[in-house]
Amino acid sequence: MKQYRRITLGLLLICLAESPARETVPVLPAAGTIEAYFTPWDDAQGALVSAIEQARQQVLVQSYVLTSRTIAASLIRAHRRGIDVRVLADQRQYIDVDGSQLDDLARAGIPVWLETRYRSAHNKVMLIDVRSSHAVVITGSYNYSWGAQHMNAENLLVIRGHAALAGRYESNWMRHQSDAALLESR
Repeated sequence: MKQYRRITLGLLLICLAESPARETVPVLPAAGTIEAYFTPWDDAQGALVSAIEQARQQVLVQSYVLTSRTIAASLIRAHRRGIDVRVLADQRQYIDVDGSQLDDLARAGIPVWLETRYRSAHNKVMLIDVRSSHAVVITGSYNYSWGAQHMNAENLLVIRGHAALAGRYESNWMRHQSDAALLESR
Protein backbone atom coordinates (compact mmCIF):
# COMPACT_ATOMS: atom_id res chain seq x y z
CA MET A 1 0.00 0.00 0.00
CA LYS A 2 2.84 2.41 0.82
CA GLN A 3 4.45 1.66 -2.55
CA TYR A 4 1.12 2.47 -4.28
CA ARG A 5 0.89 5.80 -2.42
CA ARG A 6 4.47 6.70 -3.40
CA ILE A 7 3.80 5.90 -7.06
CA THR A 8 0.54 7.87 -7.01
CA LEU A 9 2.22 10.83 -5.30
CA GLY A 10 5.10 10.66 -7.79
CA LEU A 11 2.74 10.64 -10.77
CA LEU A 12 0.78 13.54 -9.29
CA LEU A 13 3.95 15.58 -8.84
CA ILE A 14 5.05 14.84 -12.41
CA CYS A 15 1.65 15.91 -13.75
CA LEU A 16 1.71 19.11 -11.73
CA ALA A 17 5.24 19.90 -12.88
CA GLU A 18 4.31 19.38 -16.54
CA SER A 19 0.99 21.20 -16.54
CA PRO A 20 1.09 24.81 -17.74
CA ALA A 21 0.83 27.57 -15.18
CA ARG A 22 -2.77 28.71 -14.79
CA GLU A 23 -3.70 32.26 -14.01
CA THR A 24 -5.96 32.93 -11.10
CA VAL A 25 -9.46 33.44 -12.40
CA PRO A 26 -10.96 36.59 -10.90
CA VAL A 27 -14.36 36.43 -9.26
CA LEU A 28 -16.31 39.38 -10.61
CA PRO A 29 -19.21 40.91 -8.69
CA ALA A 30 -22.55 41.04 -10.46
CA ALA A 31 -23.15 44.22 -12.42
CA GLY A 32 -25.21 45.52 -15.30
CA THR A 33 -28.14 43.72 -16.88
CA ILE A 34 -28.50 40.27 -18.42
CA GLU A 35 -30.91 39.13 -21.12
CA ALA A 36 -31.27 35.37 -21.74
CA TYR A 37 -32.52 34.09 -25.10
CA PHE A 38 -33.44 30.48 -25.90
CA THR A 39 -33.94 29.36 -29.48
CA PRO A 40 -35.97 28.51 -31.37
CA TRP A 41 -38.52 30.37 -29.21
CA ASP A 42 -36.71 33.68 -28.67
CA ASP A 43 -35.28 35.92 -31.38
CA ALA A 44 -31.60 35.60 -30.51
CA GLN A 45 -30.54 36.65 -34.01
CA GLY A 46 -32.65 39.82 -33.69
CA ALA A 47 -30.96 40.57 -30.35
CA LEU A 48 -27.53 40.19 -31.98
CA VAL A 49 -28.44 42.43 -34.91
CA SER A 50 -29.93 45.05 -32.58
CA ALA A 51 -26.79 45.08 -30.42
CA ILE A 52 -24.57 45.44 -33.52
CA GLU A 53 -26.75 48.30 -34.79
CA GLN A 54 -26.35 50.09 -31.43
CA ALA A 55 -22.53 49.82 -31.49
CA ARG A 56 -20.81 53.20 -31.32
CA GLN A 57 -17.12 52.28 -31.53
CA GLN A 58 -16.24 48.61 -31.91
CA VAL A 59 -17.54 45.08 -32.45
CA LEU A 60 -15.20 42.16 -31.75
CA VAL A 61 -16.48 38.75 -32.85
CA GLN A 62 -15.32 35.23 -32.01
CA SER A 63 -17.23 32.66 -34.03
CA TYR A 64 -17.15 28.95 -34.52
CA VAL A 65 -19.54 29.16 -37.49
CA LEU A 66 -20.66 32.36 -39.22
CA THR A 67 -23.09 31.46 -41.97
CA SER A 68 -25.94 33.83 -41.10
CA ARG A 69 -26.32 36.33 -43.94
CA THR A 70 -28.38 38.55 -41.63
CA ILE A 71 -25.64 38.79 -39.00
CA ALA A 72 -22.92 39.22 -41.65
CA ALA A 73 -24.92 42.02 -43.32
CA SER A 74 -25.31 43.73 -39.94
CA LEU A 75 -21.55 43.56 -39.33
CA ILE A 76 -20.87 44.98 -42.80
CA ARG A 77 -23.35 47.84 -42.19
CA ALA A 78 -21.63 48.61 -38.88
CA HIS A 79 -18.24 48.64 -40.61
CA ARG A 80 -19.57 50.99 -43.31
CA ARG A 81 -20.81 53.45 -40.71
CA GLY A 82 -17.31 53.63 -39.23
CA ILE A 83 -17.48 51.01 -36.47
CA ASP A 84 -14.24 49.05 -35.90
CA VAL A 85 -15.40 45.49 -36.67
CA ARG A 86 -12.98 42.57 -36.30
CA VAL A 87 -13.68 38.84 -36.53
CA LEU A 88 -11.96 35.69 -35.27
CA ALA A 89 -13.22 32.36 -36.61
CA ASP A 90 -12.47 28.67 -36.51
CA GLN A 91 -10.40 27.74 -39.57
CA ARG A 92 -11.78 24.21 -39.87
CA GLN A 93 -15.38 25.45 -39.89
CA TYR A 94 -14.46 28.09 -42.47
CA ILE A 95 -13.05 25.37 -44.74
CA ASP A 96 -15.58 22.60 -44.08
CA VAL A 97 -18.94 24.39 -43.73
CA ASP A 98 -20.80 25.59 -46.80
CA GLY A 99 -22.12 29.13 -46.71
CA SER A 100 -19.45 30.79 -44.60
CA GLN A 101 -19.83 34.56 -44.69
CA LEU A 102 -16.20 35.22 -43.78
CA ASP A 103 -15.09 35.94 -47.36
CA ASP A 104 -17.90 38.50 -47.72
CA LEU A 105 -16.78 40.18 -44.50
CA ALA A 106 -13.14 40.27 -45.64
CA ARG A 107 -14.12 41.63 -49.08
CA ALA A 108 -16.06 44.39 -47.30
CA GLY A 109 -12.83 45.42 -45.54
CA ILE A 110 -13.46 43.76 -42.17
CA PRO A 111 -10.31 42.08 -40.82
CA VAL A 112 -10.95 38.36 -40.33
CA TRP A 113 -8.50 36.04 -38.60
CA LEU A 114 -8.67 32.25 -38.65
CA GLU A 115 -7.77 30.37 -35.51
CA THR A 116 -5.48 27.47 -36.33
CA ARG A 117 -3.97 26.61 -32.96
CA TYR A 118 -6.90 24.66 -31.55
CA ARG A 119 -8.75 21.57 -32.66
CA SER A 120 -11.88 23.71 -32.31
CA ALA A 121 -12.00 27.44 -31.72
CA HIS A 122 -15.47 26.98 -30.28
CA ASN A 123 -16.08 30.45 -28.87
CA LYS A 124 -19.29 32.26 -29.74
CA VAL A 125 -18.72 35.76 -28.44
CA MET A 126 -19.51 39.31 -29.51
CA LEU A 127 -18.01 42.25 -27.66
CA ILE A 128 -19.44 45.68 -28.31
CA ASP A 129 -17.89 48.94 -27.13
CA VAL A 130 -15.95 47.12 -24.40
CA ARG A 131 -14.10 50.22 -23.22
CA SER A 132 -17.22 52.26 -22.61
CA SER A 133 -19.82 52.50 -19.87
CA HIS A 134 -22.31 50.74 -22.17
CA ALA A 135 -20.08 47.71 -22.85
CA VAL A 136 -21.90 44.62 -24.12
CA VAL A 137 -20.75 41.00 -23.84
CA ILE A 138 -22.76 38.47 -25.84
CA THR A 139 -22.03 34.78 -25.38
CA GLY A 140 -23.65 31.37 -25.18
CA SER A 141 -23.99 28.24 -27.28
CA TYR A 142 -25.58 30.19 -30.15
CA ASN A 143 -23.68 29.81 -33.42
CA TYR A 144 -24.04 32.66 -35.89
CA SER A 145 -26.13 30.59 -38.28
CA TRP A 146 -29.68 30.26 -39.58
CA GLY A 147 -29.94 26.83 -37.98
CA ALA A 148 -29.05 28.18 -34.54
CA GLN A 149 -32.13 30.42 -34.65
CA HIS A 150 -34.60 28.14 -36.42
CA MET A 151 -33.61 24.51 -35.90
CA ASN A 152 -31.44 24.18 -32.78
CA ALA A 153 -31.95 24.47 -29.05
CA GLU A 154 -29.42 27.22 -28.26
CA ASN A 155 -28.90 29.90 -25.63
CA LEU A 156 -27.59 33.43 -25.81
CA LEU A 157 -26.72 35.83 -22.99
CA VAL A 158 -26.53 39.59 -23.58
CA ILE A 159 -24.71 41.21 -20.66
CA ARG A 160 -24.71 45.01 -20.62
CA GLY A 161 -22.80 47.44 -18.45
CA HIS A 162 -20.27 45.09 -16.84
CA ALA A 163 -16.91 46.74 -17.59
CA ALA A 164 -14.76 44.19 -15.72
CA LEU A 165 -16.34 41.25 -17.54
CA ALA A 166 -16.03 43.05 -20.88
CA GLY A 167 -12.35 43.72 -20.17
CA ARG A 168 -11.71 40.07 -19.37
CA TYR A 169 -13.40 38.95 -22.59
CA GLU A 170 -11.47 41.58 -24.57
CA SER A 171 -8.17 40.29 -23.16
CA ASN A 172 -9.12 36.77 -24.19
CA TRP A 173 -10.10 38.00 -27.69
CA MET A 174 -6.72 39.72 -28.07
CA ARG A 175 -4.87 36.61 -26.86
CA HIS A 176 -6.63 34.52 -29.51
CA GLN A 177 -6.11 37.11 -32.24
CA SER A 178 -2.38 37.28 -31.54
CA ASP A 179 -1.80 33.75 -32.83
CA ALA A 180 -4.47 33.60 -35.53
CA ALA A 181 -3.84 33.91 -39.30
CA LEU A 182 -5.28 36.87 -41.22
CA LEU A 183 -7.72 35.72 -43.89
CA GLU A 184 -6.91 36.97 -47.36
CA SER A 185 -10.20 37.79 -49.08
CA ARG A 186 -10.97 35.73 -52.19
